[in-house]
Amino acid sequence: SVHPLWQSPLTIPGGTRQSPINIQWRDSVYDPVLKPLKISYDPTTCLHIWNNGYSFLVEFDDSTDRSIIFGGPLENQYRLKQFHFHWGAINDWGSEHTVDSKFYPAELHLVHWNAVEYPSFEEAVMEGNGLAVIGVFLKLGARHEGLQTLVDALPAVKHK
Repeated sequence: SVHPLWQSPLTIPGGTRQSPINIQWRDSVYDPVLKPLKISYDPTTCLHIWNNGYSFLVEFDDSTDRSIIFGGPLENQYRLKQFHFHWGAINDWGSEHTVDSKFYPAELHLVHWNAVEYPSFEEAVMEGNGLAVIGVFLKLGARHEGLQTLVDALPAVKHK
């Protein structure tokens, strides 16, 4: 079920750049001039995992350009600040966004900020071009070693 405020673009509070969105496959348009998105992450920039009361975040050292994304639709490079997951109480409903109104079991958000234009993450958050978030839909499947490392660390952050 969709929140009544999100029924049509005209009624979305705050304009057209809001979450969650329903990506409609038939309305998607291929852009031949769009360059590939380049991702360059340094695993040693990972600082810690913490529980904010409703999710867990994995935080990164964003004081330098060691973990960045650039290219694609981005005019600047953006630094990785944190990643977090959205999931539900049942396996078929957990993603924040949808594709053709279909939910996925979970969704990963990698949150980056525009350190070229803004002096801090907190200031970048307030601006239209301040953040770039990569959303990855997750499905149930075979064991994934990278994710398992994270899952194994979760008992250490049971409490806020």
